[in-house]
Amino acid sequence: MRAVWLREFGGPEVLVPGTAPDPVAGPGQVLVEVAFANITFVETQFRAGVPGPFRVRPPVIPGNGVGGVVGAVGAGVDPGLVGQRVVTATGGSGGYAERVAVDAAAVFPVPAALGLDAAVAVLADGRTATGLVHATRVRPGDRVLVEAAAGGVGGLLVQLAKAAGAEVVGAAGGPAKVAHVAGLGADLAVDYRDPGWADRAGEVDVVFDGVGGAIGAAAFGLLRRGGRMAVYGLAGGAWVDVSEEDAAARGVELVRSIGEPEELRAFTESALAEAAAGRLVPVIGRRFPLEKAADAHAAIESRTTLGKTLLVA
Repeated sequence: MRAVWLREFGGPEVLVPGTAPDPVAGPGQVLVEVAFANITFVETQFRAGVPGPFRVRPPVIPGNGVGGVVGAVGAGVDPGLVGQRVVTATGGSGGYAERVAVDAAAVFPVPAALGLDAAVAVLADGRTATGLVHATRVRPGDRVLVEAAAGGVGGLLVQLAKAAGAEVVGAAGGPAKVAHVAGLGADLAVDYRDPGWADRAGEVDVVFDGVGGAIGAAAFGLLRRGGRMAVYGLAGGAWVDVSEEDAAARGVELVRSIGEPEELRAFTESALAEAAAGRLVPVIGRRFPLEKAADAHAAIESRTTLGKTLLVA
């Protein structure tokens, strides 16, 4: 089968198209014929050699989220799954390929009303955004700041926070992204490249920090007493430097986890259902052929992409 290999850590150019043996569905597994593979910012960091959640090393086929059709099942799995559209995580590797074998318990059926590409776009980001809104207890009347609001998770956070009755401030980098955030429904969109962005954003009750670094620190300073700050990303290159002691002194709750495995599955199912109902709309900014995974990574790292970037197998 066709696949993309990471044989050493480095820049996007280390992602090289090639071939790999076809996987086989073992006991308790299904074989998925991949149509779309999701790319996350974390995967670009893994490729570059930044320590993170993936416990695999080169040589490896990267990729953690895919969607496609079940082509075969292993022993002990309902044969009725064959032909069903599903999305699934691979466990950290194997996604940039034509086929993957995964545990049957790890797949999510795609609702009939939802496109497979949209389902892949909300697989990881929708779970994360839903979990973050739940963990921070966003409620009507809250004023919420979403950093990186033009990204995959950020765009969904804007929509979910609005649906929860909050007033939403979306922060993004550059005029095009700010305009995009306003189009998502944010009550106020600000450019965090501008020196006075935090003053313009104003005080808030909840911060979703997907950027970290100085942006995250400035956002922390905007929180009122009793506020909540969810720290989930470091798109700026470093985690925000805010300790539990700092937060306690300000009367702020830090949220660094969104739940246990059972809750994560429920968040994914909720995101897929909301997307199928049209209440949660993922933005798929760019699509690249599987063989162009290096170009997809380069585009993400150039900060020019909006929403979710997908590979088309």
